[in-house]
Parts: sequence; structure tokens; C-alpha cells
Amino acid sequence: MTFLSRHMPWTSLLVLAICSTFFPASGDSWTGASAAAAVVRAADDTMPPVAEGSVRFAVLGDTGTGGSAQRQVGAQLAESHAVFPFEFVLMLGDNMYGSERPQDFERKFEEPYRPLLDRGIQFYASLGNHDDPNQRFYKPFNMNGQRYYTFRKGDVRFFALDSNYMDKDQQAWLEKELAASDSKWKIAFFHHPLYSSGARHGSEEDLRDIVEPLFVEHGVSVVFAGHEHFYERIKPQKGIHHFTNGAAAKLRAGNIRVGPLTAKGFDTDHSYMLVEIHEDTMHFQVLSRPGKRVDAGTVVVRVPAATTATKGDR
Repeated sequence: MTFLSRHMPWTSLLVLAICSTFFPASGDSWTGASAAAAVVRAADDTMPPVAEGSVRFAVLGDTGTGGSAQRQVGAQLAESHAVFPFEFVLMLGDNMYGSERPQDFERKFEEPYRPLLDRGIQFYASLGNHDDPNQRFYKPFNMNGQRYYTFRKGDVRFFALDSNYMDKDQQAWLEKELAASDSKWKIAFFHHPLYSSGARHGSEEDLRDIVEPLFVEHGVSVVFAGHEHFYERIKPQKGIHHFTNGAAAKLRAGNIRVGPLTAKGFDTDHSYMLVEIHEDTMHFQVLSRPGKRVDAGTVVVRVPAATTATKGDR
């Protein structure tokens, strides 16, 4: 028995034991085991699915730091999966910050999401401005060697775009694939937001001028983007619902300039999204790093020349 333990009451020893379990002594050197216990959760507000046979997925943006925040969000996401068993994860770019050696992919992707990978959860990546395009050859990102690609889950067609280089070839491909799809739901995901209230970056207007007319014409219902290190739900623009979700590992606190675009914003902690699509309705929930719900609502599927409605927490 140490001097400290001989002269402390049992309640203080209990607090000391809890703290030593949940928090490292110093620095940012979290192990996989300690990351899972890094946040003392007052509550887990994850809502269960609303229907059987629905399409369920998570959305993460700007993930690849390998730091404590990424690991904490990854651990909480695994907790959410026990309540809301999603099938796959959309990655909104900046999947790797800094070097991209094999050990970096392990530290910045495989370790933080190991519980999900071990459960067979698939990740579908898009490229951000910090990403080497050669990430498209990394098999766990499911890009199949392509900078942009499409895949279908149930009655939902997803379009992963490379918003760094929206060249003529990608534009032609996007128009062709959108026109050919007969899926009820069309969802695009990429890195740079078409609409944003962020003080650091803001809306990507040049990109918007290129892709928004195609989205409107061909019935895209939802767009997910990252780049801004916060969460923002934009008021519907031309009938399309835009979500920015780039705070899964980095945070730009207080950066949202709340104005006419913002339906809901959250920039005080890290966050991630859980999404469920059943028939004509998309249900979404947004959770912070400790598992507190910060936004939730529904989106109705959009078709060309139709309008949509969002019923979300304001």
C-alpha cells in the first residue's frame, strides 16, 4: 500500500481508480482499449431503427487524424451500432491527414473503427483535399480504384464524387449515371459543401454551379459533405437537403455563422450521423462525441419537379 492510498478515504480511491481507467496520464497516446473508455457517457441518446428491412448507414467526415477525438467518436459509434445496427458507413473525405504509410492507415482508420470492421461493416470513402488519390486502391475504402463511383443499397443509389477535380469526364459520368438510375432515392456524397455557413470556408459556389443543375434535374434528394469541421443541416435548397458533417475527428468550435442557410448547427463538439431510409422517408439522427443527440428529423424523398419537406429539431 502506498502513502497515498493509506491516507485517502475509500471514496477518493474509487474516483482515482475511475480516472486512471478512463484517462491516460498525459499526452494524446490513446490505445485501442483506452479509447473505448475515453469518454464517461452520461447518456447514450441513440434511437433504434423505425422499421425492419430499412437501409441504415452512418456518416463520418474529416476522420483521419489517429488522435483521441477520432478514437472516442469511433468508440461511441460502435456503441450506437448496438442500438442502431447500420450496415455501412459513408466517409466524406479527408480520410488521412499527413503521411499515408501502411502504419498510418492502421492508426488513422483501422484501429479507431476496429469494432465495426470486425463486425463486417463496410466503409465507402470519397476523397478530400488532404487525401492522396491513391487511397482509391485501399480495399477497405471500397472505391475499387475509382476517384468517383456509384453503388446501390436497396432502393437507394449513392454517388461518391471527387469534389477536388470536377473535370469534364466526371461531369459526363455523373450526368449519365444519374439519368440511368431508376432508384427511388438518389444520394450524393463528397467533400466540399455546396452550401455552408462556415466562417473558415463557406459555400463552394463554383462546384455548386456545375453539379446542382444535375442534382435538380435528376431527382437527387440528399447531399452529404464534409470539409467544415462542424455539423450543419442546411435549409432545403431547390428541394434538396444538404448536410455538412466534418467533425468526426477535427473540430472548428464556434465557426458557424448562423444565418439564412442554417436549419440546425452544432460546432461545440465532435459528431457523427446515423441515417435510416424506409420507403419514402429518411430518418436521421446526429450524435455528439459523448452520445448526446444534437439533431434529428426526417426527409421525404424528392423526385424531379417535386418538393420535399424536413421535420427536424430546430
